[in-house]
Amino acid sequence: MPEEKKSFKVTIDNITVEVEPGTSILQAARKIGGDVVPPAMCYYSKLKGSGGKCRTCLVRVAAGSTADPRPMPKLVASCRTNVMDGMVVESMTNNTVLEARKAVVEFLLINHPLDCPVCDQAGECDLQDLSYDHGREATRYEFKRRTFERHNLGPFIQLHMTRCILCFRCVFAADQLTNRRLHGILDRGDQSEIATYIEKSLDNDFIGNVIDVCPVGALTDRTFRFKNRVWFTKPVDAHRNCSKCCGKVRLWMRGDEVLRVTTKKDQWGEVEDLPSGQPGFICNECRFEKKKVSDWIIEGPTKVNRHSVISAGHYVGVKKPHEPLPEVMGRKPKLLLDIHSVSGINQPEVDLAELPGPATNETFNGNPNAYGNNVTDEKMGASQNKEGTDTTNANRQ
Repeated sequence: MPEEKKSFKVTIDNITVEVEPGTSILQAARKIGGDVVPPAMCYYSKLKGSGGKCRTCLVRVAAGSTADPRPMPKLVASCRTNVMDGMVVESMTNNTVLEARKAVVEFLLINHPLDCPVCDQAGECDLQDLSYDHGREATRYEFKRRTFERHNLGPFIQLHMTRCILCFRCVFAADQLTNRRLHGILDRGDQSEIATYIEKSLDNDFIGNVIDVCPVGALTDRTFRFKNRVWFTKPVDAHRNCSKCCGKVRLWMRGDEVLRVTTKKDQWGEVEDLPSGQPGFICNECRFEKKKVSDWIIEGPTKVNRHSVISAGHYVGVKKPHEPLPEVMGRKPKLLLDIHSVSGINQPEVDLAELPGPATNETFNGNPNAYGNNVTDEKMGASQNKEGTDTTNANRQ
């Protein structure tokens, strides 16, 4: 007879679940789901070695195991602590844990600029969600924030180190998905930063995945920057036959235009697994070069969490009312109105996805190929705003 698999029983916030030995507390909580799951900014289950950096997933172990029911003396990182049989864990039910998470969020926001109105990550930012759930109403920090110059890491990726929280996800992704990593952590202490050596560009076929794993707006897609707000776009699942990757992606569309291509993500914000069990990371060709609907086989609208701002105006699974017009006419009617050709908003000659920069008034007034500069790229003393913008001068009031 086959050997019976051993399992551990762990209780998290008074909910008991059975898991395999070697499972972390965070993974056990994700098996339960809901508010029991601790937040995580640095842990990424598809990247080996991730976790243990941000400390946002702290929990209290009230009982270590059935054999040793003593509580652990300090709060522990749930992503790095494995469960034991009979372990009792407190997450949302413990006030000490909630206060600790508030302190961690306050620490992460010490140097992170509050430039959400101009950040491309707004609306899908893990730190933004974390600050709403566990943040304080005001900061107690009175010193100058650290600032860094922006770097273009090749033609497709821009690095905003001022926004970085040093979660190391992009470093792990480059290590494990590419055969040559050109960026990493430089310097130590409060001078630590993600950077390349002598401004090298990141040009590996899979390096675009560092954008998807970044939980904040530190690494952004240069082909999408300032083209549109994520809640104005419609996410659609699609796939294509690709010789380099799985070809399973999520298209972010505005009308008939594909403004951005990303990996498919699960409910934890991580790339979805393929049927083979491997993570579905995509290549640079699918991400940056295939920006036409004809390049893809559309599967249907993405199911978006109703609590997300991206779900605004997106209706999936809605039952349409009965349409009597074909029955009255005896045939299927032709297109009555091509709204794209008459709309004052979606001008057919303007293709935002093809513009290398943000659109301007000139783009919609006779010059469809015109584009401007990103105002947040203006550096201190190099423009009319001598003090720079919030992202170049984080101490500007």
